[in-house]
Amino acid sequence: MTYARLADDPFAAVDDALAGRADGVAAATSGSTGAPREVLIPGTAIRASAELTAARLGGDASWLLAIPPTRIGGAMVVARARLAGTPLATLPAGPFTASSFADATAALPAGRRHVSLVPTQVRRLLADPAGRDALATYDAVLVGGAALPEHDAPANLVRTYGMSETSGGCVYDGVPLDGVGVRIEEDGRILLSGPTLAAGYADGDASDFLDIDGVRWFRTSDLGERRPDGRLTVLGRADHAINTGGVKVHPQRIELALERAGATAVAVVGVPDAEWGEAVVAVVEGRVDDAAVAAALEGLASYERPKRIVHARVPRTAGGKIDRPAARALASEEDR
Repeated sequence: MTYARLADDPFAAVDDALAGRADGVAAATSGSTGAPREVLIPGTAIRASAELTAARLGGDASWLLAIPPTRIGGAMVVARARLAGTPLATLPAGPFTASSFADATAALPAGRRHVSLVPTQVRRLLADPAGRDALATYDAVLVGGAALPEHDAPANLVRTYGMSETSGGCVYDGVPLDGVGVRIEEDGRILLSGPTLAAGYADGDASDFLDIDGVRWFRTSDLGERRPDGRLTVLGRADHAINTGGVKVHPQRIELALERAGATAVAVVGVPDAEWGEAVVAVVEGRVDDAAVAAALEGLASYERPKRIVHARVPRTAGGKIDRPAARALASEEDR
């Protein structure tokens, strides 16, 4: 048998993987730091992820598919509904709007309901009365892919962390799903283990999968730390860290601060600088008030505050994530 490609037909691919007609699904990574790769995710990992999610969220529920099923996040929404035998509603084709979300939500049957969204969608819904009301009807709103400021978080929001290599989210609100292991290496890199791990990559490269004392781990590209209560805090990607004046700066803190100031989207990157090695530059999308920006940045260390702010549309990958190389190129061009 083979792995069914989500890119070809995501619904058929998930069905084939769950029915045993395929070994699993082949999912493309986001490509946020380079060319996308295909990850081979066994049907057993898909089942484990769906079952562990249901257990963590308190039981099966109807689902609304509001993110692309050609990516692992959307494919897992399909898988959860299929395995539970619960209704699955989908948004109509076209741009995401609060009204279309509200209409699709109204079509779901009464009872428990869950949805998986990205932060941008949550912000749009919270800014619209109908969208906000519809969002409040869900028992759980899974949000991954990027951070969301605490003040923007509705009570039913569940922050997830994971990637294609872990069948999507495997850490919820800083706590790993049952059976999922989390380790922090000496360099701060996050390692993940458990039944949701992918089999590997279609290109055969297995260098990111490690065997430690008989346990198989995936070495992520993210840096993290443990809070005093044991929960995982993700600091951001290791290759996104900016070395300015010998100090490492993590973009995520600055991006959240600027989003609190009213920016629609933010990408903080490092650009070559003769004095500092790298200068912290923020690409900011949307109209922001200078006073609000200054107030938002007050809580940051002096070395974290951007040397420049470039007002431009934040570049995105095909999967909707921030395209860091493109944002860095944009910030560098503005510096010339």
